[in-house]
Amino acid sequence: PALKSSLPAEGMNSFLIFARRTDIRMVSLDIPYFADVVLAINGSMKNTIAIGVDPKEGKVYWSDSTLKKVSRANLNGTEYEDIIATGLMTTDGLAVDAVGRKIYWTDTGTNRIEVANLNGSMRKVLIWQNLDSPRAIALYHEMGYMYWTDWGEHAKLERSGMDGSDRAVLISNNLGWPNGLAIDKAGSQLLWADAHTERIEASDLNGANRRTLVSPVQHPYGLTLLGSHIYWTDWQSRSIQRADKTTGGNSITVRGNLPGLMDIQAVDREKPLGFNKCGWRNGGCSHLCLPNPNGTSCACPTGILLKSDSRSCDDSPETYLLFSNRVSIRRISLDTSDYTDVYVPVPELHNVISLDYDSVEGKVYYTDVSLDVIRRANLNGSGMETVIGQGLKTTDGLAVDWVARNMYWTDTGRNTIEVARLDGSSRKVLINNSLDEPRAIAVFPSKGYLFWTDWGHIAKIERAYLDGSDRKVLINTDLGWPNGLTLDYDTRRIYWVDAHLDRIESSDLNGKLRQILVSPVSHPFALTQQDRWIYWTDWQTKSIQRVDKHTGRSKETILANVEGLMDIIVVSPQRQSGTNHCSVNNGGCTHLCFAKTGGLVCACPDEPDGRPCSTISGYVPTPSDTSTTSTTPPHKPPKIPSASTDKPKAADRSPAGNCTGKDKSLERCGTDSSQVVTASSGEGLHISYVIGGALTILAILVLIVAFIIYRHKKSKFADPGVSNLTYSNPSYRTSTQEVKIETVQKPPIYNQLRYKKETNNDNSYTKEKIKIVEGICLLSSDELYWEDLKQIKPSRGGILRDHVCMKTDTVSLQASSGSLDDTETEQLLQEEQSECSSIHTATAATPERHGALPDTGWDLPRKPSTESEV
Repeated sequence: PALKSSLPAEGMNSFLIFARRTDIRMVSLDIPYFADVVLAINGSMKNTIAIGVDPKEGKVYWSDSTLKKVSRANLNGTEYEDIIATGLMTTDGLAVDAVGRKIYWTDTGTNRIEVANLNGSMRKVLIWQNLDSPRAIALYHEMGYMYWTDWGEHAKLERSGMDGSDRAVLISNNLGWPNGLAIDKAGSQLLWADAHTERIEASDLNGANRRTLVSPVQHPYGLTLLGSHIYWTDWQSRSIQRADKTTGGNSITVRGNLPGLMDIQAVDREKPLGFNKCGWRNGGCSHLCLPNPNGTSCACPTGILLKSDSRSCDDSPETYLLFSNRVSIRRISLDTSDYTDVYVPVPELHNVISLDYDSVEGKVYYTDVSLDVIRRANLNGSGMETVIGQGLKTTDGLAVDWVARNMYWTDTGRNTIEVARLDGSSRKVLINNSLDEPRAIAVFPSKGYLFWTDWGHIAKIERAYLDGSDRKVLINTDLGWPNGLTLDYDTRRIYWVDAHLDRIESSDLNGKLRQILVSPVSHPFALTQQDRWIYWTDWQTKSIQRVDKHTGRSKETILANVEGLMDIIVVSPQRQSGTNHCSVNNGGCTHLCFAKTGGLVCACPDEPDGRPCSTISGYVPTPSDTSTTSTTPPHKPPKIPSASTDKPKAADRSPAGNCTGKDKSLERCGTDSSQVVTASSGEGLHISYVIGGALTILAILVLIVAFIIYRHKKSKFADPGVSNLTYSNPSYRTSTQEVKIETVQKPPIYNQLRYKKETNNDNSYTKEKIKIVEGICLLSSDELYWEDLKQIKPSRGGILRDHVCMKTDTVSLQASSGSLDDTETEQLLQEEQSECSSIHTATAATPERHGALPDTGWDLPRKPSTESEV
């Protein structure tokens, strides 16, 4: 009775419900005439494709391929909600298991079949291999089977258990575009509609005894069954048709003149649902209970392994990848073999570049260069907070010292490397000189080392102690754009990606024993290491890939077709291990503790925070002991000791500015500047004579050397044929002309693009070296910058392509969420395609690439016209 009251028409027991892209409609089968009623759902619909009904709760479920969501609402339109809003591309098929209280769907974009609870929780990938274009899906809960069609290059009709087990191909010949699929439980037969062969066919539940039911049909899409009739939607006739399910005869038109028809389902509310195999105590499972032909099985959400008891699951994977793609942070479990990306539900992500993880508190740290902040959050998306919210420009790299509880970051906008406590306090600039374009950063807490890359004019990889001292250039030769950097803590080696030389390399911690691991790679951005594998993100192939870290072989794509890939890290119990002197009680430091070889260093923040700070481990000054917040003495000129044998006890003196009553009582304070010890007048006169004589001799020597060099150059350039020599300097540029170019003031577009060009007389580009500040080019909304980018023809295939097409991608995204009719949308897509294709043409003719652009999986379909194109 409660179910009846939630329906739009009183007494509607059996009905058809179908999707029409922008709305959902119902047709009652209780009355002798057919009239469609629009469901008044209070939510937007852009491209509704698949549809399903839960008769028990009176809810309708549907997928929208434009909004990339699965939603549900009551049949009277109330209680609208999105249940799946991430990780979808084109959800062509959807089926509600009203008995087992689950929802199943196919996705032809990700090529997966997934299941979840009816509210979208405990989502799991069931089938992910050997799928080309899965479409319709149908369930037989009592038998424990699910059936689906695949209209890919080798069209087929398949079956498996509803837990993904016992997969088998039932029919694989004489199929074209098998769209609709229905199960006749009473007649024990399968029914499907093929829009290419223009037939509706039937077979038994094992795929045998195949026969044609209705032929020809024009362009069938959705197919359903109720009682003794089958119903289907037809694209060409824009109608809903009905025929006898046994003979295919008595065909009539139920409703006509309905453009945009998609999926259709028939519902009988008075039909009993059947026995739920998982009904008692969820089948004994902690998470998912799924039927199969032999009974039931327990399953865990995607990426989580079932425990040895075959019933319970952990809350999260043990080892997994975390990666960012500007607007999302995602997880890929390495415990399971499906490598499905699961979204980490962190709110307010605009342009996430760099990531790191703290295994102690289980938090992910990330930089957002649109908001210019560093934030952290729990892995379930809760507890998001801003730890650094000001004084940032472009934070490309981030590293967490999980032992000392510090975080380090590079700022390529300010050309600094900074450090702070993990909560954002005690901020301090460690390095702010000789940095051009600092990017990736990594820490080795147990060794006390800090590593970073700089892809500026003089590309280099550097190392320092964690306090910024003892800075050394490890590698500065044969480097292009060293983007990503990671450490192998087991073998104690550095790995980095070079996006200009197109390779992945490694060396030891001193920059020695350098090896090329993989070459070529397309356009790598970030990398990480786990066990025997090196994982990296690639801008050009839009994928995450891995190779064996020892041999560079066994290359494998982990995830494909992901736009805007940025940083990638590994979360593992073995990854963040080791200890140092800062691990216990912050090393006795009041603010910052930096581990060094065999010890530690205490440091104070650049800006006093009101707490007394000490640079001495174990010493905590109190406000009564000091008038400032730091015990670090100010920088003063060194005092010259007197010639007498009684040397002043400098250690017993405090600077006058820090003098307290206690110090005065101990006579450790200097009263004024007159107490500075000076040399006697006689000795001072003697020293001045010595210095004056030495300077005179030095000046004479300089003049002699200058004269010799002048004579030498004059004789050397006497021959005009050698007057255009080029000098080579490995520390700067390869010619004096290039050095001159570097002194020119940087143009406004410099933050987005840096390039060098040589022109012919006709001013055409003969050779260009384009440097993209990846991730920063995506920041600007200034049309002038984008026009400048478009005018420059790329010499490295595919690098500039992402950035020029990025503007149209943004427009497309905005258009999909706005109210565009079909003509406007088509025009927008044509403009985007023409603009991007012109860039592809330019890049394809470039000889500098290692061949054609890689296949990104977005080639045009083999068939002349598919339903998706329509």
